[in-house]
Order: sequence, then C-alpha cells, then structure tokens
Amino acid sequence: MSERFCVHCGREEALAGHESCRSPRTALEPPRFCPHCARRMVVQVTPAGWSARCSRHGETSSMDAFPTG
Repeated sequence: MSERFCVHCGREEALAGHESCRSPRTALEPPRFCPHCARRMVVQVTPAGWSARCSRHGETSSMDAFPTG
C-alpha cells in the first residue's frame, strides 16, 4: 500500500502547498494523519519516542520510522 496522504496535514501528497509540512521542525514531529487513508491518528508521545495508531491501518512508532541497528 503506497502512502498517498501527508502525515502532518492530511492532504494528498500530490497537491502543492506542503512547504510547511516539509520543514526541518516537522521532520521531528510524530505523524498526525494516516498516510494511507488520511484519518486522524491517536498519537502518544513519551520521552522514549512516539506511537501513532490508525483505527483502520494499525500502529506505527518511532522505532518503525527510525530503526536502529
């Protein structure tokens, strides 16, 4: 399944106007919208990282986004 939606604003990636979504600051932010369906995700931020859960597509975490090792 390809990612079609911006994880920061929920709009389609193909549309223009994502300059603020691609700033260095947002690179450190957890995703707020599901990249597959654009639904708002439940996000939990802890000192160790973050996790985000879509009701349709499941959970992802900072460990998935930035694997170590």
